[in-house]
Amino acid sequence: MYTSLSTIVASALIIASSSFAAPTPSSTASTSSSGLTLFQQLVLAPNAVERTKLLPNDNDFLFDFKKATVGIAKGEGGSIVRADHATFPALVGSGGTVAVAFLGPCGFNTPHVHPRAAELNLVVQGHLVSQSVHENGARVINHELSQWQMTVFPQGAVHAEFNPDCTDSIFVASFPDEDPGVGQIAQEYFGLSNEIVKGSAGAEVSIDGADIDHFRSKIPENVAKGVDSCLARCGIKKRSL
Repeated sequence: MYTSLSTIVASALIIASSSFAAPTPSSTASTSSSGLTLFQQLVLAPNAVERTKLLPNDNDFLFDFKKATVGIAKGEGGSIVRADHATFPALVGSGGTVAVAFLGPCGFNTPHVHPRAAELNLVVQGHLVSQSVHENGARVINHELSQWQMTVFPQGAVHAEFNPDCTDSIFVASFPDEDPGVGQIAQEYFGLSNEIVKGSAGAEVSIDGADIDHFRSKIPENVAKGVDSCLARCGIKKRSL
């Protein structure tokens, strides 16, 4: 017996939709009488009209970054709230994601990459210092951004941002992908085996496995507090190692 093409495609989409790693709110996880989650129904909808019918309330198309309870990265230096297709189902089919970062004094969005999208970064309050390197052989790009200034980080580029002031800073980051992903460089690098870390650092003798374990245990959660010059200027105590 032959299986129809539409059945094959539907099955593939259902399987694929279960593999997203982003946080899932209860509204997305709820299932219908067909056994499909809301996310799966939105992905499988044949057109935008049918997707809209799956979100019957006006508030389904509203995301409050100050009241969000999902999609939040939080550390000692502030927080980043992300509206993507997992945390905000109305974004399914939109092709975009928005994140808002609330950085406290000296708040540090540690070096990271977005594997599936470029980032447009707009400062809406305070200042932001950014640094990025796009790939091997590329130069390091530095910016000191003021309110209403924007920069771009290409897809896969290593970059970091920190608030150089003793007052709060806020920036908005937009991505041309519903699931841009994020990988913190320090966590990913030290997540490798000790042998790989030692070999890639070129210090087989000077770096001991115990040192690597110590470094690994001291990596702060993003958003961290740094950089040293800002901490000293603002009278903020450094983390003890």
